[in-house]
Amino acid sequence: MLRRWHLVVFVLLAALALACEGAGTAAPEPTGASKGLPASMGALGDSITAGYGTCFTLVACGRNSWSTGGSATVDSHYRRIRDDNPAIKGRAENYAVPGALARDLAGQADRAVADKVQYVTVLIGANDACADRVADMTRTGTFRKQVDTALARLKKGLPKARVLVISIPDVYRLWELGHDNERAVRAWSRGVCPALLARPTSTAAADEERRRQVENRVDAYNDALEAACDKYGRRCRWDGGSAHRVRFSLDLVNEIDYFHPDVEGQNKLADVTWPGRFTW
Repeated sequence: MLRRWHLVVFVLLAALALACEGAGTAAPEPTGASKGLPASMGALGDSITAGYGTCFTLVACGRNSWSTGGSATVDSHYRRIRDDNPAIKGRAENYAVPGALARDLAGQADRAVADKVQYVTVLIGANDACADRVADMTRTGTFRKQVDTALARLKKGLPKARVLVISIPDVYRLWELGHDNERAVRAWSRGVCPALLARPTSTAAADEERRRQVENRVDAYNDALEAACDKYGRRCRWDGGSAHRVRFSLDLVNEIDYFHPDVEGQNKLADVTWPGRFTW
């Protein structure tokens, strides 16, 4: 039988051994959850975010979305988060709809609220500018109100969620690049963004003015998006115009409509909009 003092010494030595073992072992890396990374996300927007035209035909292809895509060919925001926080696996919802306008954003926001997502991306406005005629483009004031309405629903329903608002890509640059490309001109003749791309080879003053009006309206929409995000508060981040500054080449759009980003273009959007400075 151990004497009492022997028992005390044994316990002390055991405790000392455990302490030394702990001192010699590196502390485990924090998990994604402890870094504050979201465990769910949702994407609001139009055909760009829906991955339209990235699956060899003109249909939505969400697996290639820059935001929520799970395809191995696109390093989406979802996949980047999943790398550090596996809890998000299978919990990325894409609410974006091809043809969506700013007025449709509130309904998409309601779906995000219902699903209680923790991170929301918003990219909207290209279709508001790509009307049949310049006169049919959404007025900037109306656009701003519609975006504010959607963001207000997110803020009320998901007060702790992070929101990332993305600038509208520079569609005027596509005209600059493609108006002397026979294949692009042929594709645009099927009704792609007519306010901008109708009669793409024309040098008539009226057509030049029409294109500039679309370019100016997109700039105005981007100003409205930035202001709406600023109004939202500290949980909303504006991309700083990074998506709009992308120098899209024709290699970054699909070869069916020469308008929507292809897989490479989706990767580019994911890269330039990734909110690496977010305080998750």
